[in-house]
Amino acid sequence: MEKTSILRSLSALAHEMRLDIFRHLVKAGPQGAAAGDIAAALGVRANTLSNNLTILSAAGLVRSVREGRSIRYFAEMEGMRALLSYLMEDCCGGQAERCAPVLEELICGC
Repeated sequence: MEKTSILRSLSALAHEMRLDIFRHLVKAGPQGAAAGDIAAALGVRANTLSNNLTILSAAGLVRSVREGRSIRYFAEMEGMRALLSYLMEDCCGGQAERCAPVLEELICGC
């Protein structure tokens, strides 16, 4: 992952509302959550939610699927895995492979 992508991801998460949205989607798991459900759960207006979801999506941390008139959102765990891998690549005295089990445990893909 290149540094500009890392910075985009970190910048996207460095906002209270976007961090809450991402964490909500992680909790929702593989079934994701409809935009209206996210807005209701977090107490935000639809247009504010939409703007923040767009930023998270551009950062590779959220993906969406249209379901009729609704859009369902999912935490993009592979994007988070890439971010964490980059942040930890110099851990363990430069032996990043030793951190692989930690990353697998943190980002279970469930």
